[in-house]
Order: sequence, then C-alpha cells, then structure tokens
Amino acid sequence: MLVELSIKNFAIIDQLTLSFERGLTVLTGETGAGKSIIIDAIGLLIGGRGSAEFVRHGTKRAEIEGLFTLDDQHSSLEKARELGIEVEDDMLILRRDITKQGKSICRINGKLVTIAILREIGQSLVDIHGQHEHQSLMQTERHISLLDQFAKEQLNETLNEYQQLYKSFRQLSEQLKQLTENEQQMAHRLDLIQYQLAEIEKAGLQPNEDEELQAEKYKLANSEKLYKALHDGYHSLYGEGKSLEWLSLAMGQLEEAATIDKDLQMLHETISNCFYLLEEATFSIRDHFEGLEFDPNRLEFIEVRLNEINGLKRKYGEDVIEILEYAANIEEEIDSLMNKDDRVQKLHGQLEMIALDLLVEANALTKCRERAAELLIAAVHDELQALYMEKTRFQIEITEREATMKDPVIEGKPRHFGEDGIDKVEFKISTNPGEPLKPLAKIASGGEISRIMLALKTIFSSHQGVTSLIFDEVDTGVSGRVAQAIAEKIHNISIGSQVLCITHLPQVAAMADTHLYIYKEQQGDRTETRVTSLDIDEKIGEVARMISGVEITDLTKKHAQELLDLATKIKIQSMKS
Repeated sequence: MLVELSIKNFAIIDQLTLSFERGLTVLTGETGAGKSIIIDAIGLLIGGRGSAEFVRHGTKRAEIEGLFTLDDQHSSLEKARELGIEVEDDMLILRRDITKQGKSICRINGKLVTIAILREIGQSLVDIHGQHEHQSLMQTERHISLLDQFAKEQLNETLNEYQQLYKSFRQLSEQLKQLTENEQQMAHRLDLIQYQLAEIEKAGLQPNEDEELQAEKYKLANSEKLYKALHDGYHSLYGEGKSLEWLSLAMGQLEEAATIDKDLQMLHETISNCFYLLEEATFSIRDHFEGLEFDPNRLEFIEVRLNEINGLKRKYGEDVIEILEYAANIEEEIDSLMNKDDRVQKLHGQLEMIALDLLVEANALTKCRERAAELLIAAVHDELQALYMEKTRFQIEITEREATMKDPVIEGKPRHFGEDGIDKVEFKISTNPGEPLKPLAKIASGGEISRIMLALKTIFSSHQGVTSLIFDEVDTGVSGRVAQAIAEKIHNISIGSQVLCITHLPQVAAMADTHLYIYKEQQGDRTETRVTSLDIDEKIGEVARMISGVEITDLTKKHAQELLDLATKIKIQSMKS
C-alpha cells in the first residue's frame, strides 16, 4: 500500500508530505483547493504523462516521491529484482522529478529507470479511477480488455497460446505482403541488388584483404628505412671487432675454464647456445635485407586496389568481412525474388495451416470469454442491486469481429484476427423493465455510469492485485439513498486494502477511516495547498459543511453526527460478517 507521499513544487503545492493508512481515506475540501492535484501527482508518480506545466512557477523542478510496502509475493518486487533494483523489507520508493524544461527523471529505490519501467511497476501498485474512465466504459473497444481482466486466471494460458501463434501468423503475413505488393518497386529492388552483387563479385575480395594490403603498403613505403635498419643491425653483430666476434672469444675462454672447473660446463653450454642462436639470427638479417627489393609497380597496384576496396566500403560495409556478408545476404534476397512465385505459394500454404490452428485457439478464447461473461453478468447484477439498480439488466454480447476481403478466408469466410482473438465484446444494459438492451453509450446517464463502473471496480479489485485503489470523484450525478449505497460499496472495497477517495458526498466522507481536509492558504503573494487530518469534532463540522453547502447550523451538525453514527454501525456489521 501507499504509506507516504511527498510532493514539492508541484502546481500550487509548495511542499507537502502525507501519510496514509489501510482502509478508506477520503479527501474533501472546497472546489479548487487542490484535491485532484494530489491525485495528479500520484498519477505522475506511477508513470503518467508529465509536462513543464506541472512545475510550480518560479522553481526549477517538481519532485514527487512515494513509499510503498508490499507483500513478498507481489509481482512488482520480482520485476524490480529482475531489473537489478535492490529491495529491502519489501518496500519500493518511487520518485519522479520533472524539470521546468519538461524532462522527467525517474528512480525506483534510488536506481535510475526509464519512464516505461516506472509505469510498468507503478501501475501494478496503484489503480486510479476518475471521470475519464467513465468515458472509457462508453468505448466498445475497451470492453474486451475489461472482460479479459475479470477472466485473467482462466484466460491466461489460452491467450498465451493464441498470441504465440498470432505472432508467427503476423510474421508470415508480413513476408507475403512484401512479396506480393508493389511489383514495380520489387523489380527496381531486384535490379539494384543484382548490380550490387555483380560489383562485389567482380572485385574478387578475399577475407581481411584490406588489412593485409595496408600492412604491405606501409612496408613498401618505408623500404629504405627498413633496409638501413637491417643493414646497420647486421654489421653491428657480424664483422671484425663486432658482437659475434667478442661472443666467440668469450665462448672459447669459458670452454678452457670448463676443462679446469667442471662446474662451469653448464655456463659454457649456455654461452655456446646463445652464440649459435645469435649467429643464425644474424645470417637471417643479412638474407632479409639482401632480398629486399623496392617495386614501385607493386606499390601502385596496392594503391589502386585499396581505392577500389574503399569505394566498396562506402557502399556496403566498414570492412571486407562486412562487404562479403552483405553480398551473401543480397544473394539470398535475389534468389527469393527470382523465385518469388514459388515462395509466395509456399507462404500461402504455411499461412493457411497456421490460420487454421489460429482459428482453433481463437474459438477456445471465445468459449473462455463466454463462460467468464456469464459469471461477470451475475456478479454485476448483484452489485447493481446493492446500488439500487435492481431493475437494470446487464448483458455482455460476444460476436465475431467484422472482417474484410483482405483478411484470410478460413472455413468459407474471412476472419479478422487481432492480438486478442477474433471477438468483439460489447456491454449492453436496459435500465427499465420492458426496454430492449442497448449499448451503454446510448442509454446510461452519468449517475448510472458511475454506479456501473463502481460495480465493475468492486468486482475487479480482487483480480487486479494492486495495493492501492484511488477514486477521483466517481460519485458524480448521484444523491440520496444511492449516495449511501455508493458510500457503503466504496467502504467494502477498502476492507483489507487501501482506498483513497476524493468526494463531495457527505455519505462517503462519513464512512472514512481517515479524513483529510484540503484547503488553500495564501502566503505573501503566493497560494499554497494545505492538508490536515480531521479529528472527530472536525470531521462532524466538515460533513455538516458538505450537507449544507454554505451555512453550518446545529441541525446540519446533528445530521452529520447521524451520518457518522450510521457509518459506524455499518462498519461494525461489515466486520462481523
């Protein structure tokens, strides 16, 4: 769960540190006080899109840091360890800085990470539900992911098998597309690579030829220096009064000494061996410099050859090895293009076989979804009944996606395969008896959408594995007994977990285990957001303000106390059950 949140130089927040507990924490305050800014900060902390606009005016960077404690089986801990992030006491510290230039710096337990990694780990820790998710519920294309999220455990194995096949299907489809589309472009490509291959083959390159020619060129260009060095070296060793003569004299003297002292025999042999080795090396030096010849024609040939190789390097690779590898690759491509019809026919056959297997797996996915849909429908009806929508009928319609003539024809009809199968999933409802089922977008009001999404979140909260669930004004458009039902539902979700909720409903505020009040305060010429935790008397006053809207009277305080007493009774009953 989220234990502590630190925010600095973010929007109208100068510096703020908040501690959170398990259960239900509500955040209330006047409109514009900064409640949603705190949720925005958490959203950025878990990888949301950032910009320089979040940085408080006059500062260099915004800083957001959050401490999370997890159970030792949480997937985020395993992922962090895989990335080389040190984890102690099953805690993760996420940090994100945003500079005034709009750049993000992300860290997990002090280790720099990319925004993608921060998002992957962060969104497995916190699920933020706000008004934009109401809109996503209206988007039919999002319904399949919601159903799959509910059926994750039952669907995982089948979906993995399907996606492995789908990956192969996509690769073969792409190869076939490249071979069959744009004949003119392929003809141009064939002409080009045939010319390139001919140019490389004409050069007759040998592996490492460029390196060998460079070495020879250097030797020929410095042949005069080489001759002089070898000549002078030879005459320093061989001749009257030179090194070998003195070494020969020493060898004779040691030989005589060894006849007198047998212990000097080994030393004499060592000197003798050195003499003969040096003499042999000296003769080799002589043979080498006597055999040296400067051939200007050879040097000219090397220059021309290296220029030819360098020209090929500019086109096809950094060295001869790369050029030869490129030639081998385009030779295979030429063969593929020259035998395109055979290749196309072969790919068609492979694609048909894999498409048949893919359809089998897709149908298995459909059956899994149909079973999961029945369970989800029943669960949603139970939740809606508790939210005073007992007459509402909720249905999940699973049909096959519409295909086009470009899609593969299998078993007599075109099929449109996607990464998640061939299914189109759509949520439909009827809010009044006798009315037909219609898409959510065409029938549901704002209050109804809020309750349907809350019902889904209640069901999904046990499937997601997130440590913290955040509701940002999900109670819009409801009042009265529905508001009380929503309050109880949000509290039920918070049992045994952590829920943070921004609300304008006194019924929800009354159910809070922790109540944070957000307000603005002017310091000099700057406005800052402040947060205070309310005690029981302050909580009564805040709930009374939420009831009355303007003036707090003894009557509104009494109503507030009644709401809090009712909330206490409901909590006690929840604990008993």
